[in-house]
Amino acid sequence: MSNSYFDKNVFNKGKAFIPFITAGYPDLNSTKKFVLALEKGGADLIELGIPFSDPIAEGPVIQHSSMEALKCGTTTDKVFNLVEEIRKESNVPLVFMTYINVIFKYGFDEFFKKCDELNVRGVILPDVPHEEKNETEEYAKKYDVDIISFIAPTSNERIQTIARDSRGFIYVVSSLGVTGVRDEITTDLGAITDIIRQTTITKHAIGFGINNPVQAKEISKYTDGIIIGSAIIKLIDKYKDNAEEYIYNFAKEIKEAINS
Repeated sequence: MSNSYFDKNVFNKGKAFIPFITAGYPDLNSTKKFVLALEKGGADLIELGIPFSDPIAEGPVIQHSSMEALKCGTTTDKVFNLVEEIRKESNVPLVFMTYINVIFKYGFDEFFKKCDELNVRGVILPDVPHEEKNETEEYAKKYDVDIISFIAPTSNERIQTIARDSRGFIYVVSSLGVTGVRDEITTDLGAITDIIRQTTITKHAIGFGINNPVQAKEISKYTDGIIIGSAIIKLIDKYKDNAEEYIYNFAKEIKEAINS
């Protein structure tokens, strides 16, 4: 199934660059600056992480950013307020990446209603298996929000099933394990994305481990978009609230590399 919002607003300018940052790290004001810098640098869609105390899909870099954001008092309501502030200056496509307990605690209906009001058209939930997403999706569809499906190297015979049921776009996991920078990615991504293309017209993006322009360009041959998180969080680790310029330059380099 194709979703016109993502087709028209994200995958309409060549290969899409999709960065991830943790909301509230190092603080909410900095997050707003970073989102605007990523957009200016060429990001087509930004994944905004709502911090959670047990982010099981994340490696140490993003786990640390999530813990620090929580220590600073970042809550789901404050993330919604942040998006409201961003929306005063930008309508850059946004999706939330978080965990099911965050939405359960907030209230399914209220959470997706807020997403709709702020034009956040997708949510990524790493801890919800494909077979168990129906209850969440029921509320998401009500407010025209897509639950983004994961396809991992271990999906095998499930690839077609997940691809067929997908909405918005598909998040293809490049490697086994958690998020984080990797020197080399050895998964047969071409075989996975070939099956996806034979099954659905929904666009797909590859993430987990991509960390530099050369790697991004190589992997972009197989996919419609590239997702990068840990490499950006490491820039924030290094430069803290002064990371804006470095994030802008990194985004520009990645976007140019995957479309050169």
